[in-house]
Amino acid sequence: MLMYTLYGTKTSGAAAIEAALALLDVPYQVIDAASWEPGRGLDELRRINPLAQIPTLVLPDGSVLTESAAILIHLGLAYPHSGLLPTDLSAQAQAIRGLVYIAANCYAAIGVIDYPERWITGADESTLAAIKLGTRQRLHTLWDTFADTWPATPFLNGASPGALDFLAVVVSKWSGARAYLKGSRPAFSALLARIEAHPSFAQVEARYWP
Repeated sequence: MLMYTLYGTKTSGAAAIEAALALLDVPYQVIDAASWEPGRGLDELRRINPLAQIPTLVLPDGSVLTESAAILIHLGLAYPHSGLLPTDLSAQAQAIRGLVYIAANCYAAIGVIDYPERWITGADESTLAAIKLGTRQRLHTLWDTFADTWPATPFLNGASPGALDFLAVVVSKWSGARAYLKGSRPAFSALLARIEAHPSFAQVEARYWP
């Protein structure tokens, strides 16, 4: 049987991809792997993705997909009637725009917050702390812009959650964004809670954030 193989671990962005695979109702397996967890899973991951980033998805034909937005866009286009992406071309374009926005802006900012030493050499602790603080503030502003740009109707994908909902609900869990949005954009904060509780995401939520 042709099967997808997803590399990821708890509390990671792989949750968005697993939610998508579950929505598609396709066979898949999950290999526990993360760059910060030495072991067989990480060894396998490094063989197919030199950056050892998660999520990484191996397609049924054996080819490898990385980058959360690219994976979700591919799956949505490969299964056009699944509901993962809107079928209306205008709405679909905005969903793709939103996926790339999160990847290029929010995900990228979180990488700086988590590992500021990767972006500056010889910095002392106070400099690294200042970089983290400034980047976190920038990240929160980016989420404000997202909330103002992509309205819920009643979900980001339309009548039911899809790829954009899954990525938004996962990436917003990090770097204090949820606490910030509760005060800054309460309607968007409530939307994220609705996505988490929706049957299309609730089981993944329970597994990745037990």
